Amino acid sequence: MSALLTVKVQPRSKAPGVEKLAGGGFKVRVQAAPDRGRANLEAIKRLAEYLDIPPSRLKIVRGEASSSKWVRIEP
Repeated sequence: MSALLTVKVQPRSKAPGVEKLAGGGFKVRVQAAPDRGRANLEAIKRLAEYLDIPPSRLKIVRGEASSSKWVRIEP
């Protein structure tokens, strides 16, 4: 069984981190610029660290080129 997370990514942040939002989603602040997927890679890494799971279990299923994303947790 997999779970679907709503994630808002804020690139070029001076204070990187992960924040759980009231609606159940997450806000992930990353230092990387949204260039060639670098912000996405850092966002997945930070979210995985926050959730205490390997980054390989997270996959962006919607919003690859957007700041709002759906991320699936693979079993």
